[in-house]
Amino acid sequence: MTTPSKPSDDTRAHVSLTTRLSSLTARLPARVRDTVDRYLEVVDLMREIKDPRVARSLGPSGLRGLILHRGKQGEPTLFQARHRAYFDWAYPSDHPEMAELYRRAKRGQWDGETYLPWATSVDPMNPEVPILPQGWFDYAPLEAAGIKLDGAEEKRFRASIVAWMLSQFLHGEQGALMASAQVTEAVQFFDGKYYGATQVVDEARHVEVFHRYLDTKLEKLYQINDNLFVIIDALMEDSRWDMKFLGMQIMVEGLALGAFGTLYKITREPLLKQLLKMVIQDEARHVHYGVLALREHITKHLSDSERREREQWAFEVALLMRNRFMAYEVYEEWFEHKISRETWRTFVTQAPGMREFRHVMFSRLVPNLREIGLLSDRIKADYDRVGLSRYFGGASADQLTAEKMLSDLDAGAGQYSPGQAA
Repeated sequence: MTTPSKPSDDTRAHVSLTTRLSSLTARLPARVRDTVDRYLEVVDLMREIKDPRVARSLGPSGLRGLILHRGKQGEPTLFQARHRAYFDWAYPSDHPEMAELYRRAKRGQWDGETYLPWATSVDPMNPEVPILPQGWFDYAPLEAAGIKLDGAEEKRFRASIVAWMLSQFLHGEQGALMASAQVTEAVQFFDGKYYGATQVVDEARHVEVFHRYLDTKLEKLYQINDNLFVIIDALMEDSRWDMKFLGMQIMVEGLALGAFGTLYKITREPLLKQLLKMVIQDEARHVHYGVLALREHITKHLSDSERREREQWAFEVALLMRNRFMAYEVYEEWFEHKISRETWRTFVTQAPGMREFRHVMFSRLVPNLREIGLLSDRIKADYDRVGLSRYFGGASADQLTAEKMLSDLDAGAGQYSPGQAA
């Protein structure tokens, strides 16, 4: 694990319009202050968008997700798909690396009903088999704001955080299920269509096992985070095949691979650990697929203007994904009207476990952006400004195998303690 030279690096990277204006809103009533904070956070995110094409792509989705909260209305969401389906009646063998991924995917299929030990008793309150370690959070910011959790409350709070994390994994996997079906239609490599079909099956299985764990073991499901909804909404409605690849295979799946790896490394709950191990093996192939599909396309077949648009789009989505892990849904359940959103944001941002989460997630994402040609010197300045430049030199998905990732995670298991996280 990487130990930061200054523990407040992430906090300083997140200095924003919201923080700068906090002194102006401090005197407002708590309910009004949190409402203002929510909208200022949206404005702060939108201010980062420099390319009008990116604004047109993400703007309508941002309105539906961040303002209208369409993912939290208790009813199914209808998306308007606008992509082209690509047929090739010659059935060529046109991408050897994708063909090899397809062979690996066929060998790697597993049945979520029979491969996992569902008879395992799961008690998220059992300190002998912790899902999250005790040092995952530093409660000092809450205590400074007058919130003191006793031992039982801390256990229940960590159980809520686990349920929230797994709920967002579940929602992301449903997005991946839909996007992978679209990608299979739209991809121009026939070997890619073969492989894409296996990913659709993988994603359905992931939805199945995450939902079953939440439903039967934790008995709790949180609504989709607004930032995640924006990304899925934008991907579903974008007509460009490479944007669907970029958004789902590189951004969402890349970050998910890091998130799954973090939880796999630190959890002591055997059913969840085995579930995550199986999912990680699938996800490693999915991200590799995205790198193979986009590397030549972006570096050789797009204009400079088109590459700049995708660079900026990927950066904005990285910010949305970072904000996704502020866990406001848990804040609303536990602390709304007791502490401010700003205090909660400080608590989540500084938590040792959440810093570890962000470190591993972005260490998986940023190198893949470099590998496919979306990390020019121009955009590097933006990543540096928000504290993500430390990941420029990492290994990309085509340089890693699931076996190597799992081996590294197993070697580091049990080494987590407060203060180690990046």
